[in-house]
Amino acid sequence: MLAFSATLLASWEALAGGLAAGLLNGGPASLIYGMLLTMICGTALAASMGELASILPVAGAQYHWTYRFAPIAPRFFSFVQGWITIFAWIAFGTIGPFYIGTEIEGLVILFHPDYVAKKWHSTLLMWAIIIIPFIVNVWARRLLPAIEVIGGILHIIFLPVILVTVIVLGPRNPSSFVWATFVDNMSGWDNDGVIWSIGLLTAVGCVYGFDGVAHMGEEVKNAKKAVPQAMVYGVLINAVAGFGFLVGILYCMGNMEAALESKTGYPIMEIFYLATGSNAGTVVLTLLIMLPGFIASFNGMASVSRLLWSFARDNGLPFSKFFAHISPRYKIPMRCLYLTVAIQIILSLINIGSTTAFFALLSLSSLTFYISYLIPLVCLVWQRMRVPIEWGPWSLGKWGLPLNLISIAFIIYISIFLPFPAQMPVTAANMNYASLVFGAVVIFSVVDWSLRGRKKWSGPSLEMDAE
Repeated sequence: MLAFSATLLASWEALAGGLAAGLLNGGPASLIYGMLLTMICGTALAASMGELASILPVAGAQYHWTYRFAPIAPRFFSFVQGWITIFAWIAFGTIGPFYIGTEIEGLVILFHPDYVAKKWHSTLLMWAIIIIPFIVNVWARRLLPAIEVIGGILHIIFLPVILVTVIVLGPRNPSSFVWATFVDNMSGWDNDGVIWSIGLLTAVGCVYGFDGVAHMGEEVKNAKKAVPQAMVYGVLINAVAGFGFLVGILYCMGNMEAALESKTGYPIMEIFYLATGSNAGTVVLTLLIMLPGFIASFNGMASVSRLLWSFARDNGLPFSKFFAHISPRYKIPMRCLYLTVAIQIILSLINIGSTTAFFALLSLSSLTFYISYLIPLVCLVWQRMRVPIEWGPWSLGKWGLPLNLISIAFIIYISIFLPFPAQMPVTAANMNYASLVFGAVVIFSVVDWSLRGRKKWSGPSLEMDAE
């Protein structure tokens, strides 16, 4: 499960793809110190969620934990929580194919500068990237454990390969650039605190999704120990790897403005080209980023399908009886896998009509994930201060409450800035619609509760608790 967790988060690969936002908002100072803060608070958050996973390691994860610990209206809050978590994972599952697809387009531009990327090109590439993990999850699922291990190994090995290459061949920036440069004149924001906080989100975006391990909990031996350990160590490994990646890249990136103006759309490709001096070298190094990220999509698809199946099993989805079916031949929730792929393919079509609308979907992922962690944590702290709790084998003991509170404070802080636009002045094209889309998700879940959920949702099944 540790390989599953380490590969799923794909921290340094995500940082490579999202480098531009951090460089525009605070530059090296936001990236470096934001990653250090994320390492500390992200590990505290994973450890806090690990306590919940140790008590109840079930596929539904967050909505099960909310139902167990909510002081009031557990049926309502767990139902809304279930939908929030589902939307988080649906958006998350679309991000990887989009980045990989547009990175492929960036490599094409590298060799053919006259090539004009069309929106439907990236959508077709996304479809190919979505279909392959689906095929493996169904017809080659016995290979998944080996693929996870390979992905974990590549995730660790490719990082030093990239860093050694750019350090040996690339230019050298002074330490003052890496550790003491704060960029406050590129994003349009005029408040240093806002600039740093928005830049921090680049680091924050590479450690969420660790609950994917919990959604596989019913298929893991000794889950009450294995799941929380994989969550915590997965976050810690990825945070350390992400920090090392940022330090190495910032020392060797050359001129920051030139990287941001890369014709490929990805500063990391300009950095690779500057180091190697060749298109071929840039392609090889970029592929070292793309491959572990691609393998992460195998794990992500497995996680979201199990979450959908769990919600259907508990009568939360429309047509729950249909989607709760387990294939007698494949012993997996085939219909939920089909549903996962269908949703991702449909959502990718949004990119053809409006890139702005599609980015609104992508920006939803971070906010919904962290809110899905916040709800059960608040419920846990409330109960922790009122009544004794029967802990699982993974317990933080006397450190539990302080780490829970640190996690809650961290989530509240970043949730304030996650909906902020990365650049000013705000236009329809660069507006961050995360808060609007999140509001729509909450309204949808409340309406669904009013029309259907309050009659059919009796709360999640807690059989695992008795085992």
